[in-house]
Amino acid sequence: MYKQAAQAYQKTSQVAVSPRELEANLLMKAAARLQLIKDEWEESSLAEKDDALVYNRKLWSILVTSATSAESQLPQDIKNNIASLGVFIFKQTMTVMTSDDSNKLTSIININRAIAEGLRAQAE
Repeated sequence: MYKQAAQAYQKTSQVAVSPRELEANLLMKAAARLQLIKDEWEESSLAEKDDALVYNRKLWSILVTSATSAESQLPQDIKNNIASLGVFIFKQTMTVMTSDDSNKLTSIININRAIAEGLRAQAE
């Protein structure tokens, strides 16, 4: 009974959330994880840092691949901008992973939040 209720809720929640809202939520989740790592840099383990960075990198890989695909109906200039942001995110992620400077996370966090806010504004 519980399993059926959970599955019904999951189906309803998937229908109720637009793709833009889902993307915005995932970007905010990634930003929150990175912000926590930044705020607790000295106390965070290498595995915790890596987990947050890998999550964000995977998310951006999916976003860039989806947005720049031939099937995407986004205008070419938007596709190019998303691809450029993705390249920056990937490079900045490598910089964070190879340095011991939590401030290098700031730009990634800010980009995630800005894109999420833009997606939410367009969804309304």
